[in-house]
Amino acid sequence: MKTNRYCFACDLKDDQQLIAEYETHHKAVWPEIQKSIKDAGIIDMEIYRCGNRLFMIMETTPEYDPGRKRQMDLSNPKVQEWENLMWKYQQALPFANPGEKWVEMKQIFKLPD
Repeated sequence: MKTNRYCFACDLKDDQQLIAEYETHHKAVWPEIQKSIKDAGIIDMEIYRCGNRLFMIMETTPEYDPGRKRQMDLSNPKVQEWENLMWKYQQALPFANPGEKWVEMKQIFKLPD
């Protein structure tokens, strides 16, 4: 099956205690959150950290629609609870739009086949 890849960046507040708490939360992501991710057509998701910068890589089905995912999240109280909790740890990138957490990254290189 052909998949699509999306890559995003977000910053954490530069506080070692908060960063440790954030990582602890991600060792046991709530089942409802995992289900909402999969229900949206995301088949794999990884988050990496370098200092206080986060990188998220998502593999999705061809049918994945970011707008649909956004609407699903807004109507899911458990997702909203999770997102509000994560804002305790996250901060917007300096160039992010108002209210934007994860900023999609632009691919600038791919190893040729």
